[in-house]
Amino acid sequence: MLGAQPIAPLNSGVVRRAPATNGRVGMSWVPGRRSPAVGARQIRAVISSEDKAAKAVESKDVNALSSSSSSPVKGIDVRAVITIRKNMKEKLSDKIEDQWESFRNGIGQGISIQLVSEEIDPVTMSGKSVESFVRGWLPKPANLPYIVEYAADFTVPSDFGSPGAVFITNFHGKEFYLVEIVIHGFDEGPIFFPANSWIHSRKDNPESRIIFRNQAYLPSQTPPGIKDLRREDLLSIRGNGKGERRPHDRIYDYAPYNDLGNPDKDKGEDLARPVLSGKERPYPRRCRTGRPPTRTDPLCESRAEKPLPVYVPRDETFEEIKQNTFSAGRLKALLHNLIPSIAATLSSSDIPFQCFSDIDKLYNDGVLLNDEDQKVSGYVFPSNMMKQVMNVGKKLLKYEIPAIISRDRFAWLRDNEFARQALAGVNPVNIKLLKGFPIVSELDLGGYGPPESAITKELIQQELSGITVEEALEDKRLFILDYHDMLLPFIGKMNTLPGRKAYASRTVFFYTRTGFLRPIAIELSLPPTPSAPGKKQVYTHGHDATTHWIWKQAKAHVCSNDAGVHQLVNHWLKTHACMEPYIIATHRQLSVMHPVYKLLHPHMRYTLEINALARQSLINGGGVIEACFSPGKYAMEISSAAYKSMWRFDMESLPADLIQRGMAVKDPSMPSGVKLVIEDYPYAADGLLVWSAIKEWVESYVNHFYSEPNTVTSDLELQAWWKEIKNEGHYDKRNEPWWPKLNTKEDLSGILTTMIWIASGQHAAINFGQYPFGGYVPNRPTLMRKLIPQEDDPDYEKFLLNPQLTFLASLPTQLQATKVMAVQDTLSTHSPDEEYLGQPQHLHSHWIKDPQVLEMFRKFSARLEEIEEIIKGRNKNSHLKNRYGAGIPPYELLLPSSGPGVTCRGIPNSISI
Repeated sequence: MLGAQPIAPLNSGVVRRAPATNGRVGMSWVPGRRSPAVGARQIRAVISSEDKAAKAVESKDVNALSSSSSSPVKGIDVRAVITIRKNMKEKLSDKIEDQWESFRNGIGQGISIQLVSEEIDPVTMSGKSVESFVRGWLPKPANLPYIVEYAADFTVPSDFGSPGAVFITNFHGKEFYLVEIVIHGFDEGPIFFPANSWIHSRKDNPESRIIFRNQAYLPSQTPPGIKDLRREDLLSIRGNGKGERRPHDRIYDYAPYNDLGNPDKDKGEDLARPVLSGKERPYPRRCRTGRPPTRTDPLCESRAEKPLPVYVPRDETFEEIKQNTFSAGRLKALLHNLIPSIAATLSSSDIPFQCFSDIDKLYNDGVLLNDEDQKVSGYVFPSNMMKQVMNVGKKLLKYEIPAIISRDRFAWLRDNEFARQALAGVNPVNIKLLKGFPIVSELDLGGYGPPESAITKELIQQELSGITVEEALEDKRLFILDYHDMLLPFIGKMNTLPGRKAYASRTVFFYTRTGFLRPIAIELSLPPTPSAPGKKQVYTHGHDATTHWIWKQAKAHVCSNDAGVHQLVNHWLKTHACMEPYIIATHRQLSVMHPVYKLLHPHMRYTLEINALARQSLINGGGVIEACFSPGKYAMEISSAAYKSMWRFDMESLPADLIQRGMAVKDPSMPSGVKLVIEDYPYAADGLLVWSAIKEWVESYVNHFYSEPNTVTSDLELQAWWKEIKNEGHYDKRNEPWWPKLNTKEDLSGILTTMIWIASGQHAAINFGQYPFGGYVPNRPTLMRKLIPQEDDPDYEKFLLNPQLTFLASLPTQLQATKVMAVQDTLSTHSPDEEYLGQPQHLHSHWIKDPQVLEMFRKFSARLEEIEEIIKGRNKNSHLKNRYGAGIPPYELLLPSSGPGVTCRGIPNSISI
């Protein structure tokens, strides 16, 4: 790119050099007298659109102009209005610096603007261009005091054509946030150049930024004046795969998950974690940071520990409102754990819950801090920080009552609620149709015992009344929640960890004629050991007190497994981790002018930042997930194993997933193309509405831009994008035969619908219910600390004497529970600046100049409003017992809209938390 230089006033008659984008130096035109040529200077140019790298070329003096330039030519006066967003809260020093920057902008020394035409200059064979400095400032909008506007005036020749790009150079000492540039004065009306981007200081990077107008172009349709700028802009954010990234960089590149462990720590092996990459431990790729390797293991990348930031490209970081919300959540989580931390340090071990009232106190009493409580592990909270946090709410240290017990505090005890959550809870994506007996493991026979399940046809028959097993199978009334094969290879290692005892579980459900799902058998398995054979124990409900309490513990073990699979596989892997390569490839291969980039852009917001924060403190060695979930330090190995054995892009669409699990059958007469096996399946029923709306919007959008035959296969950017997703982003799965082809607009629509669904509806369904369902520990314990007592166990007598204490002693400790609750609360919170599916955003109101597309989007928005009303109606339908009834919380996770906070509803555009 061009390194902009200070320029003379517009009417000085000086010829300006435009960015040489095709090997020749372009000129900008200024009306008036013929003038001497500008001295040579270094510029960055793309020699041709076929080149794979930018090359620096020395521009030569241009000593001649066309004969027409020697006489005055009529020009057009135009004005560029530059909108910049300031921080809403600033320190005094920042305010003083802003005043100085505002003054420099006012006198024309802070920001330079260069307009580049969509048309080619016949003399220079590059885009015509004119350049000016921002001068003067406009009044601040009264309703947005943190928005400031400046103006730059130009005179362009009458044959300049439409501007297609803007070079902007920041001569200040620090970056600024550019919202948009609007050009006034051309016959076509205002021309918008949306940016919503940080513009780096020239002292950090001498190259100017390119901002394109809001017109969508396929590569073959790009106007000639900006064609090579399109390629140059893409090259500028790909990087070269070398060096450590700096905070102001906008470089998108790939790296494996090799930064989860810290083998250099004093604890040594305790925090070393394997690299997730390759045949044995495959995983999607993450955004490269370029940090140096650890001293102990050259294959592992050194970590950036809190409070140091983890690099993500500059425009991927949280904006101010989001950052404040997230920081408050982090502080809230820390404060929530103060009292349990203090108590734990005074005891030899962490403290278990002694009775259910201990859990109730978390919601009823809250925690009040005195001066001594503010000191934890030698750290003293500043008084102003405490005041700020305490002002967030009346009882900041008091947990909100989770939705699962807000209407009926005993609902979690009932079997029908245990089963209902498999269809309408926070993890409704693992239940499958049971298709026959025997139930057989697909694990290799060596080391895991007989493959047949202990849940037999005969045992199930005893639990059915008035119907045979064959009839139940034929009527599709038997279902299974099967975590056996996923977990059994890890159970032996998990149970060697302190305070961890787990089983591999299977749970069989029966769907009654009255419309209830009922659990009828639970199998809990332990793997064989050198001293003992493998053990498979089956539990049923029973009617006596002892059997009832054992059944309760068996359900708790199933819920613990469900919580781990939900977090590590369905939530983290299938949404967060798998979405990241799509985002990186979109930035690297699709120009911001590309219609597919414009379609996907809202669905990429904040995802790289939240993923980087997760690698720093949630899924890392010693992080929250390892500390509070059953798999412990093997958590991410389980996630990798699930990616290896289960993940397929073609099965990530909602209809394909439902069909694969036997929860739906193909039905061309239905809008979504499938019919549910269980009509009262809230996640699937509401999800199909949202899926179909996304699909309709995407198909109309794709048809609009790819109306001609072969336009998909001839779109070089699009083909490079899909190739990179498969071969770089999901490198360990690159040779799988199931990857969809990208030859037709139908192929493209299917791929894009799946991506948008994952980022929006799917993530919303399995994320924003985490605290409402998991905030009450007995309902969804994230780990179990004891196996179920057997008659020959030494503690069996204690269990008979006090089964409640035995049950509570099996749950997470107070510190583990409150730590998870605090994190779940943060992850379930909508930020005030959340952008929701189908809702137009005022800062992105000029995202595209295309009336037909805007009308399509309006219809999409209107359809989502209709869907919201349909879902509200379903939640009042007394026939739908999984979402309506005494004490039953309505299913709202797929309601499109929401306010801020923990609302258990709302579909953000992107994976933003």
